[in-house]
Amino acid sequence: MTVSVILPAAGLGTRMRAAAESTGTSRKQFMLLEGVPILIHTVRKFVASHYVTEVVIALRPEDIPWVEEMLAHERFHKPVRCVEGGETRQESVANALAAIGEDVDLVAVHDAVRPFVSQEIIASVILEASRHGAAIAGVVPVDTVKQVHLHVIRGTLNRDRLILAQTPQVFRAGLLRQAFAKAREDGFTGTDESSLVERLETAEIHVVAGSDRNIKITRPSDMELAQLFLALEREKEAG
Repeated sequence: MTVSVILPAAGLGTRMRAAAESTGTSRKQFMLLEGVPILIHTVRKFVASHYVTEVVIALRPEDIPWVEEMLAHERFHKPVRCVEGGETRQESVANALAAIGEDVDLVAVHDAVRPFVSQEIIASVILEASRHGAAIAGVVPVDTVKQVHLHVIRGTLNRDRLILAQTPQVFRAGLLRQAFAKAREDGFTGTDESSLVERLETAEIHVVAGSDRNIKITRPSDMELAQLFLALEREKEAG
């Protein structure tokens, strides 16, 4: 089974302006955790997985040379390569998908700024997708979820039928290519890859348990939590 992982990392990180003063960048994927860019922490997790064949990073063109230099310094034992991303996440993933070989069985898409995904989650989602064709990580919301309109509550949603979608999201390569082609044909833009596959109505997307630690770093306050999680990971490795 061959598995390619796509990391869309071409975003501009407009919600991280406050953190830019201390790190020199508002690009969340390049902010430093223990002196290492978040993106590299994320790449390390997938390179370490026995199930992953290669990692493909979608980047802004001007970022490719120096990211390739960082990757060379890491000396990864499996292929990690860069491709040109797009103006949106969907365009970036589409570009990376086009650069993946036709012999690839499964494609996993993971947020470049979720560096605390565990090996257990990576394995579980890949194996579930290998059995059923499509799978994502997700967690059940712990807060009560309200439906609103114009700042007025219109109802309370049943949490038993809700999940908060995380990544990785893994699909049979042909299914994901079909979903992107359909979205392009219809002019549809989704918030994640699952939303594109859902529109095909030809595959059931299974959900495996994610984790509260599998956070997406999007705000300055997330960096404090990230520092804590990284310290806990280091303690576990040392112990």
